[in-house]
Amino acid sequence: MKLLGNVDFLKSPTAIKFSAFIFISVSFFYLGKHWSDGSRQLIFFSRQSPTKTTPSLASVAYSPNLNKEFNISALINTTEPETGPKPAGSVNSKENSVSVSEPAAPPPPDRIKSYGIVDENGTMSDEFEIGEFDPDLVENWGNGTEIEAETEKEDVRVTFRVKKFGLCKENMREYIPCLDNVEAIRRLKSTERGERFERHCPEKGKGLNCLVPAPKGYKPPIPWPRSRDEVWFSNVPHTRLVDDKGGQNWIARGKDKFKFPGGGTQFIHGADQYLDQISKMVPEITFGNHIRVVLDVGCGVASFGAYLLSRNVITMSIAPKDVHENQIQFALERGVPAMVAAFATRRLPYPSQAFDLIHCSRCRINWTRDDGILLLEVNRMLRAGGYFAWAAQPVYKHEEALEQQWKEMLNLTTNLCWNLVKKEGYIAIWQKPFKNSCYLSREAGTSPPLCDPDDDPDNVWYVDLKACISRLPENGYGANVVPWPARLQMPPDRLQSIQIDSYIARKELFKAESKYWNEIVASYVRALHWKKFKLRNVLDMRAGFGGFAAALIDNQLDAWVLNVVPVSGPNTLPVIYDRGLIGVMHDWCEPFDTYPRTYDFLHAAGLFSIERKRCNMSTIMLEMDRILRPGGRVYIRDSLDVMDELQDIAKAMGWHPSLRDTSEGPHASYRILTCDKRLLRG
Repeated sequence: MKLLGNVDFLKSPTAIKFSAFIFISVSFFYLGKHWSDGSRQLIFFSRQSPTKTTPSLASVAYSPNLNKEFNISALINTTEPETGPKPAGSVNSKENSVSVSEPAAPPPPDRIKSYGIVDENGTMSDEFEIGEFDPDLVENWGNGTEIEAETEKEDVRVTFRVKKFGLCKENMREYIPCLDNVEAIRRLKSTERGERFERHCPEKGKGLNCLVPAPKGYKPPIPWPRSRDEVWFSNVPHTRLVDDKGGQNWIARGKDKFKFPGGGTQFIHGADQYLDQISKMVPEITFGNHIRVVLDVGCGVASFGAYLLSRNVITMSIAPKDVHENQIQFALERGVPAMVAAFATRRLPYPSQAFDLIHCSRCRINWTRDDGILLLEVNRMLRAGGYFAWAAQPVYKHEEALEQQWKEMLNLTTNLCWNLVKKEGYIAIWQKPFKNSCYLSREAGTSPPLCDPDDDPDNVWYVDLKACISRLPENGYGANVVPWPARLQMPPDRLQSIQIDSYIARKELFKAESKYWNEIVASYVRALHWKKFKLRNVLDMRAGFGGFAAALIDNQLDAWVLNVVPVSGPNTLPVIYDRGLIGVMHDWCEPFDTYPRTYDFLHAAGLFSIERKRCNMSTIMLEMDRILRPGGRVYIRDSLDVMDELQDIAKAMGWHPSLRDTSEGPHASYRILTCDKRLLRG
């Protein structure tokens, strides 16, 4: 205080210098703020070295990157070293440079080879050269995908921009790539066993490279449960089924809607009455208890499965894309689980012992052909102790040809050790044995034989049908599932047979996955208001043990989930079915067997970081767009290094993406990409 009160001190040279320093600092601060706010300008000062003809000059210039933004991460470790000397002098521009005097032009530097669109001064340029690349690394040029590849010769990264995808032709509104491949179907040597209804995917480079358009007048689907009984005509504008099956109480057309009375070819008085009849025939068939997962073969518009939902039974309804080609599309529009699939020459993409009951009502399948190979496929998928219900003319009609078919069916089922539990009216119900003892006690040479011990009944992807009986596990795995709903959270026995690298107890891994997804879905319900979403048809693209689907049930979301197990990972489908859920094996490098616009919500956790090693990410994204309904949502939970490309592809498809942090926070290596597919693209 004495020092500050001393007038002599204020007059001293030290105080004067200190005051001048503060004044100059404040002046520069306000000047800098005045010239820099909102403009992102950087000012460079440079001095030229004096030459014989040019004195030493100072110049001032604005950055050439004024008002420009760059993705800095794309430039790190990719720049080529300079091959010539740095240019002398300042960087001048007629528009934005300030110079004391005009210096003479320096000698031109050696030309720098550019491998990109940023020149040696950091400015954007249209003049660039593409470095060497390996053409084999570039896939699907036509779809405009951004591909990054490094050659083995040089550390050169070649980048292709993501173009905006256009709409496909009008005649592709119902396009299913692997089932509508006309060229491949024409090349088939034979179609007598239904080969034309199986998968024949487009060749590499000829896949989907456009956005499948919706029908004119498409509306948001009618929400469940109203959709069980009616759907918009404009969403599935096809009347063939009305003409063919209207008299059997399948479907009827109103003014602007299709109505579904709930009937079928063999149950024209309604599915509820039909289900009651089955339960009375065999009291052990307790829907929603021991009978939880059902397969309906030749399902029509899936009224059988639709009415089972109210009894806590989930049904996989399947039918081929045949003359009644839109039946599966109607089923999915109603909000009922369904897939396009056919009994032909290959195994269906479902595991062994998957279904508690398999149902066929006038499904037009010759079960006894080729030594019963199709019924043997039913036997593979039917759980030990499960039931097969057959409602068909040979059961009750007394015509000679039909009686012969019934006799052949009895002989075949007897050799399969099936027990005819009940035959009443037009329905016959068999039960599969619990153990192999009956098979082993048959006479030598009895047909069909047991499959070889090394045959894997869960190996289903592009595997031909086998005319043999799939063996049941000697340890009873698959037969001892607990009743619903306890089986949803009970670690099943077959968990021990899954081929996975597990460093902890498998039951603990199962419980940990369930808890993980339960917490995540609960947070989605709280923070993102999932119960306000119109979630009905959900596809989990990498399902694991089915924890995400189980979490939706635990959080009381009125939706069903088709759990997809990619071929690139362990086959966990047996565990999914033992939990009382449904799923399918699939390779995401190929299209999925469903109609366009059939799912409200697509969930992909850790999918792209794995599949990008096998195929182009835009191939998967375009397929997702095809099967996603307008107004639908996508949640992609994956590593940070795939998110930039996924966002670019999403924007190119007209989606509206948003990148979110996970619960681990902004420094986690994972992110959540949420996308909306709007009703109107743009």
